[in-house]
Amino acid sequence: MLGNVGLLWRGERGTATRENARLRPVFDALADSAVTAEAVVYRDAVAEEAREQLLRLDGVLVWVDPIGGGEDRVRLDALLREVSARGVWVSAHPDTILKMATKEVLYRTKPLGWGTDTYRYASPAELREQLPPRLAEGQPRVLKQNRGNGGIGVWKVTLLNDTVVRIQHAAPRDAVTEDVPLATFMDRCEPYFARGGQLIDQAFVARLPEGMIRAYLVGKNVIGFARQQPAVATPDRDVPPAEKVLGLPSPKTMYDASEPAFAILRARLEEEWVPGLQTLVELDDADLPLLWDADFLYGPKTDDGADTYVLCEINASAVTPVPDQVPLQLANAVRERLSR
Repeated sequence: MLGNVGLLWRGERGTATRENARLRPVFDALADSAVTAEAVVYRDAVAEEAREQLLRLDGVLVWVDPIGGGEDRVRLDALLREVSARGVWVSAHPDTILKMATKEVLYRTKPLGWGTDTYRYASPAELREQLPPRLAEGQPRVLKQNRGNGGIGVWKVTLLNDTVVRIQHAAPRDAVTEDVPLATFMDRCEPYFARGGQLIDQAFVARLPEGMIRAYLVGKNVIGFARQQPAVATPDRDVPPAEKVLGLPSPKTMYDASEPAFAILRARLEEEWVPGLQTLVELDDADLPLLWDADFLYGPKTDDGADTYVLCEINASAVTPVPDQVPLQLANAVRERLSR
């Protein structure tokens, strides 16, 4: 065997098993690649046990969302930094996530060509000063807490009059809106600034109801796509509001990296945007996550009718290993990393 690698996810200690349905294909692909893989089931209460297990391994692949199970990643990230400093390679490393996979990356990299009208609020005072005049321009805004998942802390905000806004939270996965005083909404946002947090403010992308494209990458290379498109209503089936998040359709279809419909997006990612991202946030090739994804909305069409793309977010904390070819590509990347 080339080495021992842990697959770490959040759960109850004592349930460690290869039968994790989401990660089972990764376990199998690693075994076929002569890599020994073992489960590392983590919670803050058993951090010391996890530490001892990790220090016996050559590396660890981490699947833990920023928020989940009543915990954040503060203690886990400290543990991962410690074992990394002691020679265990970690993907994705917490410092890499902070550089490229928080919402701040939307602000830092907007000059790349995948950006849009984006601002950053570093404090409640900045939010109170700068958000009202931006809303007064008449277009909805989308505010995103810096670290979150599943739509937690993502709000569509539309100004109704001088003092009242209509807000919609992405996390419930429904179409429910609420009309509240703007001052009340900004009060609700204060917890997002705890522990150095911030809010990122993007213009609402008008073509969002047309769907989203997720590009899956291993290192610098695109290995597949998923596209969310509107569900098709039929005479015996309406499209219920629960299938929409801020107007975004939820059904997904998977595609190979060679899908012609995404050839331009793939080329721009591999040839321009990923190298540009690395330069702006100072990441070497070896620092990139072994598995990550980037979500794109459709931007304004060009004069000749071609699509443009707007970066919605980058995920590197807990990327589900799909499409089908992802486990094999990930296993190959692990083999290469171990061989180094």
